[in-house]
Amino acid sequence: IGEISYVLKSPRNPELVPVNHMMEALPQMVTQHLRWIMQKDLLGQDVFLIGPPGPLRRSIAMQYLELTKREVEYVALSRDTTETDLKQRREIRSGTAFYIDQCAVRAATEGRILVLEGLEKAERNVLPVLNNLLENREMQLEDGRFLMSAQRYDKLLEEHTKDELDAWKIVRVSEDFRVIALGLPVPRYKGNPLDPPLRSRFQARDIYYLPFKDQLEHLYRIGPNVPPERVSQLLSLATTLCSQESASLSLPDFPMDNLPSALAVLNLFPMLSAQQLVQRLYPYEVMLGKEGRTAVEGVLSRFELTDGSTKPSPTAVLSVESVNGDHAGQAAITLNIANQNITFQVPSGTRPSRPPNSSPAFIGTPTHDRLLAEMMQSHLVKDICLIGAKGCGKSVIAREFADMLGYSIEPIMLYQDMTARDLLQQRYTLPNGDTAWRASPLVTAAQEGKLVLLDGIHRVNLGTLAVLSRLLHDRELALYDGTRLLRWDRYQTLKDELQLTDQELQDRSIFPVHPSFRIIALAEPPQVGSTTQQWLGPEILTMFLFHTVKPLAKAEETAVIQGMIPNVPKEAVEQLQHLTHSLRKSNDPTALSLASSLSTRQLLRICRRLSQYPQESVAHAVNKACLSRFLPSLARSALQKSLVNCSIEDQPDPASEQSHLYTCTVKDGLLTIGNVSAPVYSPDEKMKVPDVLFYENVQHMMVMQDMLKDFLLGEHLLLVGNQGVGKNKIVDRFLHLMNRPREYLQLHRDTTVQTLTLQPSVRDGIIIYVDSPLVKAVKMGHILVIDEADKAPTNVTCILKTLVESGEMILADGRRIVSARRPNAIPMHPDFRMIVLANRPGFPYNNYVILCHAVDNPKPQAEFAMLKQYGPDVPDAILQKLVAAFGELRAMADQGTITYPYSTREVVNIVKHLQKFPEEGLANVVRNVFDFDSYNKDMREVLITALHKHGIPIGAKPTSLHLAKELPLPDCKMAGYWTINQGGSTRRKLLCPTESHRIDVKGPVFLRVQSYPSERHESRSMSFTEEQAHWQIPMNEVNIVCDVTTANGIYSIYVATCNPVSLYAMKEKGDSVQCIELYDVFPRTISGVWKPFVSVAALGNPLQDQVVLHEEQVSDQSSGVLFRHGLLICTLLYLDRSQLDVVDVLEGQVHTISLPINLKAVFLVAEDRWLLVESKTDRKFLLTKPMHMGAEDTGVCQLHAISEDAVNTGFGTTTAPQEVSNEQLPNENLSTALGQKIVSPNRILCDTNTYANVIVGFPDLMSPNEVYSFTRSSPITEGRGPDMFFGSSKRTGPAKRVNCLCLLSANQVVRALPPSQVPLTEIYPKDVTPPMTVAYLEVTDLNSKKLKYIPVPRSSSMSPYTVWISKVSDTDVVMAPLGSGGVVTVDMGGYVRLWETGLDNLQRSLLEWRNMIGAEDGRPIQITIQRDSGQDVSSPKHGKIDPRNAPHVGGNQWAGGTGGRDTAGLGGKGGPYRLDAGHKVYQISQAEKDAVPVEVKRAAREMAEKVFKQRLKEIEMSEYDASTYERFSGAVRRQVQSLRIILDSLQAKGKERQWLRNQALGELDDAKIIDGLTGEKAIYKRRGELEPELGSPQQKPKRLRLLADVSGSMYRFNGVDGRLERSMEAVCMVMEALESYEHKFKYDIMGHSGDGFDIELVRCDKVPKNNKERLKVLKVHGHELPLFFLYCSLRSTYNVIKIFTSKTII
Repeated sequence: IGEISYVLKSPRNPELVPVNHMMEALPQMVTQHLRWIMQKDLLGQDVFLIGPPGPLRRSIAMQYLELTKREVEYVALSRDTTETDLKQRREIRSGTAFYIDQCAVRAATEGRILVLEGLEKAERNVLPVLNNLLENREMQLEDGRFLMSAQRYDKLLEEHTKDELDAWKIVRVSEDFRVIALGLPVPRYKGNPLDPPLRSRFQARDIYYLPFKDQLEHLYRIGPNVPPERVSQLLSLATTLCSQESASLSLPDFPMDNLPSALAVLNLFPMLSAQQLVQRLYPYEVMLGKEGRTAVEGVLSRFELTDGSTKPSPTAVLSVESVNGDHAGQAAITLNIANQNITFQVPSGTRPSRPPNSSPAFIGTPTHDRLLAEMMQSHLVKDICLIGAKGCGKSVIAREFADMLGYSIEPIMLYQDMTARDLLQQRYTLPNGDTAWRASPLVTAAQEGKLVLLDGIHRVNLGTLAVLSRLLHDRELALYDGTRLLRWDRYQTLKDELQLTDQELQDRSIFPVHPSFRIIALAEPPQVGSTTQQWLGPEILTMFLFHTVKPLAKAEETAVIQGMIPNVPKEAVEQLQHLTHSLRKSNDPTALSLASSLSTRQLLRICRRLSQYPQESVAHAVNKACLSRFLPSLARSALQKSLVNCSIEDQPDPASEQSHLYTCTVKDGLLTIGNVSAPVYSPDEKMKVPDVLFYENVQHMMVMQDMLKDFLLGEHLLLVGNQGVGKNKIVDRFLHLMNRPREYLQLHRDTTVQTLTLQPSVRDGIIIYVDSPLVKAVKMGHILVIDEADKAPTNVTCILKTLVESGEMILADGRRIVSARRPNAIPMHPDFRMIVLANRPGFPYNNYVILCHAVDNPKPQAEFAMLKQYGPDVPDAILQKLVAAFGELRAMADQGTITYPYSTREVVNIVKHLQKFPEEGLANVVRNVFDFDSYNKDMREVLITALHKHGIPIGAKPTSLHLAKELPLPDCKMAGYWTINQGGSTRRKLLCPTESHRIDVKGPVFLRVQSYPSERHESRSMSFTEEQAHWQIPMNEVNIVCDVTTANGIYSIYVATCNPVSLYAMKEKGDSVQCIELYDVFPRTISGVWKPFVSVAALGNPLQDQVVLHEEQVSDQSSGVLFRHGLLICTLLYLDRSQLDVVDVLEGQVHTISLPINLKAVFLVAEDRWLLVESKTDRKFLLTKPMHMGAEDTGVCQLHAISEDAVNTGFGTTTAPQEVSNEQLPNENLSTALGQKIVSPNRILCDTNTYANVIVGFPDLMSPNEVYSFTRSSPITEGRGPDMFFGSSKRTGPAKRVNCLCLLSANQVVRALPPSQVPLTEIYPKDVTPPMTVAYLEVTDLNSKKLKYIPVPRSSSMSPYTVWISKVSDTDVVMAPLGSGGVVTVDMGGYVRLWETGLDNLQRSLLEWRNMIGAEDGRPIQITIQRDSGQDVSSPKHGKIDPRNAPHVGGNQWAGGTGGRDTAGLGGKGGPYRLDAGHKVYQISQAEKDAVPVEVKRAAREMAEKVFKQRLKEIEMSEYDASTYERFSGAVRRQVQSLRIILDSLQAKGKERQWLRNQALGELDDAKIIDGLTGEKAIYKRRGELEPELGSPQQKPKRLRLLADVSGSMYRFNGVDGRLERSMEAVCMVMEALESYEHKFKYDIMGHSGDGFDIELVRCDKVPKNNKERLKVLKVHGHELPLFFLYCSLRSTYNVIKIFTSKTII
């Protein structure tokens, strides 16, 4: 070459010399490279050809070898290459292990050229084994031989004979041995940099792309039909995209070596768009971000290649015809492009070809027809890669393509930890124990001319894929056992040159690659900017031509769905399409990830089901497909919003309405779940049918019905849900009902694809593969239950995808599972199904190809019913508490406040314990679940708060009773008589005329009912008090509570408020409050100050659950609504007027009664009887309907005056009553109250002078009625005392609400009194300050003759309308009776509290409460072992007395012993009586552990305070500063905890260790068992931190910038809405949450205001380390800023974004 010459030698193995590598016209540059290699060859130096990816370097090396007739040993290095692949490998022959020389040793000894390709792919410790061979041509081999350089060997040969050297095992290295290494420059490309000692042994040559001119000439020759300027433009584009400038923009190199292939297509189709062609070579739209795409489009337009929109593309494949004769294995394809039909020939398969669109399983669309036509063009010249999202139809298109060309398909599923051996050849043992190599499906497909589908090329590691580059570029392959595959034409040339037959070449391990062999790779789009998912790099770009499978257009997708499923409801398809395409068009990443769950594949599956069950809702199907139950709240709300926008209505949950429909029956061999039926299976292996204890509940039955529907459609099932929700139980029950045998497989993080299918073991030196449950299930037609699928690596679950989709799977022993019968194959049984169970996934999900069913914890009612079956004797109240508490904890887990999702499994275990040991308290038993969290302070606080809220008294002591102090009630005295005057005198018996008229009813008015969640807190969590529960009504601070009433309907409590007028309805034990705003019903009609006042009353049957509201207007002087409780009549009285209105709600009538007196008050004392009080005089009258016959028509009522006669002089007889009961006390209560046995009609009357009055005989007896009084020492004064907040009250007139109730069954009178009216000195000791209260409940108990004052805590918020409030009530509460022995109070802040006052109720509740805590009586626990001594009892006796009183156990001699017989003692048998000699067994009880002495507790507290002060001193922080900081920190503690939980989980995921293979110690690697048999050492694997892949971008901490508003308005308006404090809390939260995550996140905090947009608060390199530094930041943020009044947040936000993007650090 040039002036340098090389003497050719005749090769010993001519078949190993490369052939047909020389180009027709050798470019000058290549000639220079060849000349340089020859120089180095003559010098005896090894060379390293370095350059960009592509086949050029390999081609030059092979050309040189072809020119110099040198034999080649080629090895493609990968990350899986080990020392044994290069030096020597052991093989077993006839039971003996032999060393077989590998490529490096063969090349050295035989004088061949060793071509090492891909040095950057090999792991670091592999190549140094060649160092000595490269430098000194020496190497020590494993079999004891020593390779020695030719010069030294020849010197030794002069002194010794060859036999001696052979005996010393010295082998000569041929002087012709050379190494040619091919590699990429690292760093520019990914890989391991060269080891310096290795690098120094090579001579390097840069093999860059051919010069522009040479390349251009070459391309002109290939494309004579293409205009020269287009060729030039294309080459210019390629050269520009390979320049240093494009590399600095992070653009991957343009695959220059693929230009000839593209030109060949362009030559046939000169009208084709160059831009589309570039897309196939360099798919910039899918692999680059916005900046990269813009850059490439700029270059395209620069070279006038933006003709994508103007030039035509092929529209369809018109025909496919097989070609016979010379071109067998070819098919003639006719394409339509620009209304021209062009025919050309492409390789085809061995089967007959099929016309386009003739497959019933493939519905052609214009998009797919165009894609198939474009694929035909690419198929002419190169292998294809289809890029498309999951489920968009890549596999279907590839299969259609193969069918059209008559190809047999070989699907190969690629996975992440796939090795080069898995791709090419695997070892196995022959029946006699010898080791051998089995070709992989890829290699056999290459020989047989199949079409290989490499599914998931984006998953496999680039270092592994590199072994295929020679097969893809040159159609050549060197395998591990020495076999070589050659390109068809080279094989034929070799055959002709050497005059050898096929058999002779095969004996020399040389095989041809079939000319029809092609590869189609399937991949998902690369994720731009991702370090791991950006798989499409410069190397892979050279291997394929790329086609993008875009999601179908709406019309096309609809056509596909309706073509595949003809009877699907059209409306459902339209709704689905509308939703899917609106999500796909969105730019929002959340919407796009939801769209990936609604791929074409999923839509087909949904429609298949809807066609079978058309009554199902589309919303249900979509929610199921997207697993909406487990979406983050943002994604879930986005999905619900999209559903609403597309008018897809979610039907109401049918469970509540039709729970009776969800039952299951097995009758006459037919299983029916709900409304779906299936035949019961008759299995061969009945012992494999699961049988499980299962309590049915509606929710689980619904899931099973859903599963059965999909099962009948032939689908595999996936059940997703949190741990412990009953997935396994549901599946086992489901299979039990269907009578299906089950195979069970549990996955974990160490599950590999091999272990999933076969389990290898060695028996008698032979590898035996044992079928896994998966293979057994496939063979036998069983149901395979795969548990914990989420724990397995993704690559393992991907393998299941091929099995599900194609029905094919290759096993490690060479067999394959197939859907149809074939030799060496396992046919898939038609009954085989998979049910996969997985825990809740992360978001976005791996889109499983199996149909998802979300399994949730049962809803409260269902869970309660189920727990009742587990614990029939456990009280309902306890079960309700458990259900509610766990429900809340699960909601918190969903929101991310806590990490662990407490499940039904835990509740069931608690209930089982309570059922078995009922005397143990609930508070103790729940610790069985929560003790896991007892050492995590934050978590413990969250849990205790949640449990206390629902009344589970964890941590409470049985002695913690905080009941109100009881005071004695004054004695009951007879105060006087009431006489109802019935005499004939007209003055005493007055007739009152009545008028009736109809009510003018307006309406109806439709009002919106809003439901708000209420935080109901049980009040008896830590101690037992009269208060049962409390919650806040969601009302505005200007709202004023006017009235409260109770009823027995759906809602038990109604609260009326005014300003504006609203009604709130709630249940006593509910978790929500219904609010109705009545603004439209009570319009403001009077100008000036209008202070409405509303009363509310509940109606009885038949108008149950209805209430009446009455609003009094000042002008009307109306003074209240009096309700006949539970009936349908209410009374209106007009203050200081002589008129009474009785409203009959049911009849719609008002009866107006005219009276001769002016009224002050009216009390309903019995049906149709009213006690009237005259204003000013306080005289009392009884108004009755007339008694005699016929008076109904007269419309007249009778008024009887009541005369009061005192027994002795004193106050009290003429006071106006506050409350009169409308029913009588039960007889036993009356007798107890009066202290005498008495049966009589009676009423309780309350006034300000007494605690209570009992009027015996009233109102039924006409004789004088006795009045018994419990007199106060001083009367109650009306009006409230001075208020601590508002000063003295300015009210005029009495309050509207008296707040006095009679609880007749409990024999109690309950009043709400202001603190000023309460004897606080008697209730509280002198040294105790009374608590802050709004009122006290004065409970007068006539049974126990006791008086109690129960404090009502002050509300946190209060309306500013104090005068208005004071008109409502003397205290800040209103109240109503609740049940038989309790009251409900509502304070003016809207706080509802439920109280138990009745003694019987309190005692019952206390018993339940103590049972919940458990009976820990503090006695030591004794361990007793019952043994049979084998001795009979004789006569009982006292026994001897031991003077030393030593303990005696057993025997029958001593008195006072234990466990003996006959004598007096303890724990024995046959003795006369028990005798305790004082020998105890001590056991420390839990109570003793709790009872730590006070001084120890105090010392611990002092120690903590000392440490705290010391810490403050260290950081120079005063205690005042500490409390200031705590104010901000405490407010966001919960949020900080949530954030840190999320950050921790990120960290945990990132730090998961990986398997490191080829280790010398660790666990045995199943894939290396045969290597172990042969005696290799590196056959182990162990877990370790995986080094980041070299060349991959460095993992840098995320940059965050927090922008805080520090303008003057924040300070100015902080008093109004607390905006500055909230902002400071947010800053505090970020600083605390990110503490100790500096390696993950770098953050800084900037302020913006009118003064500037970049006020620095925290620098990223100087973040605050402790509370003092954080407080300093908050002070700067909050208090010590100059007050700027301008506002510039838009500008500052823009600047932050600008700074970040310029640094490219987001």
